[in-house]
Amino acid sequence: METVNLNIRHLLCALKIMECGALSQAAQEIHLTQSALTQGINKLESQLQCCLFERSHAGMQVTDIGHAFLHRVKRAFAHLEDFSGILFAHDKLQRSAFIRAVSSRQLRALIHIVQLQSYTAAAQFLGLSQPTLHKTIKDLEQLCQQSLLSRSPTGVEPGWRAKQLRRYGSLFFAELQQGIDEIREVNGQMNGSLRVGSLPLARTEIVPLAVLKLNDEFPDASISIIDGPYGEQYHSLLHGQLDMIVGALRPLHTQQDTQQIHLFDDQLSIVVRADHPLASRQTISAAELQQLEWVAPAKSTPARNVFSQIFSRRGLTPPSHVIECSSLVAVRGILLNSQRAALLPARQVEVEVRAGLLAVCPMALTGTDRVIGLTLRKSWRPTKMQSRFLEILQQTKEATNQFI
Repeated sequence: METVNLNIRHLLCALKIMECGALSQAAQEIHLTQSALTQGINKLESQLQCCLFERSHAGMQVTDIGHAFLHRVKRAFAHLEDFSGILFAHDKLQRSAFIRAVSSRQLRALIHIVQLQSYTAAAQFLGLSQPTLHKTIKDLEQLCQQSLLSRSPTGVEPGWRAKQLRRYGSLFFAELQQGIDEIREVNGQMNGSLRVGSLPLARTEIVPLAVLKLNDEFPDASISIIDGPYGEQYHSLLHGQLDMIVGALRPLHTQQDTQQIHLFDDQLSIVVRADHPLASRQTISAAELQQLEWVAPAKSTPARNVFSQIFSRRGLTPPSHVIECSSLVAVRGILLNSQRAALLPARQVEVEVRAGLLAVCPMALTGTDRVIGLTLRKSWRPTKMQSRFLEILQQTKEATNQFI
């Protein structure tokens, strides 16, 4: 995620001025001259293209837009404070010194090296020479008072604290970007970003409809729908690379720093090729279910648990010789070219059913409900545009009668 390259020291200066309400007092507390402090704030406002403070003989008063942005800045620094607490748990002075000294360049360098696991690839991505990148990381390690990265046969091996800094640093930049987006919203520029994770084999027809409606209202917004396995998307959510995940909800005890919002209950059906012998059967015996060749959801997913329960409730051992597949496109291809069966939401194959290619077995499968909803970071605070998307999701769900 590439935000405007804001200087961390300038942001800290702005927070201190908001706290003190006077330039002279702020300069004294952070050990800078008033002219240096003024130059820093002027540069920050120039980058943001807005006025954070109103200057007068009485001091410096925060503007409305300044309050909104600096609230985001405080939230951003809370993430760096969380990391500094890991580094220096029992030394408040060292925690403060780390936050004052760390730079955006160091954070970006570490984030991309951990992500790419290569100095060469990170240097190319950041547009830096490798010697410059190595020095940047060395300076960061001196701040942290420990090694963060080590060489490995495949490239770079990040330590646990490097991974933690990547997460908190990513959340730091994500919060700042939302603050910048909110400044633009106040100025009538609704061109912020929304990144929605959509889980495979989850019935998420409401997402495309909601995105289209949001795009009608905010045509300049940058909207991304990202597909992929739950583990990857959950990792991206925790690192601020996704704003939300839409799909089957996981047990609450598996969640870390996230909250879940229920949207609707999703019932699964047996789906086969249109000319399959069981395509129109009202009843299918337990033995026939076990003898079927299946395309099954991936292990450790809600859909796979439902699949296994269909057999265990009938006193049968779930089939072990299955083709595991989490790609809806691949599942459709397998069904169209074989006599296999799959467990899918009926709505996901409506087009193929209408075309006479696939069939949804009419036999009702009790106990196959999955809870579909949103997964969000607990600390996430949406922008106006992102809040509107959440509203549209709820409205679209109700309009399309998604409840089972």
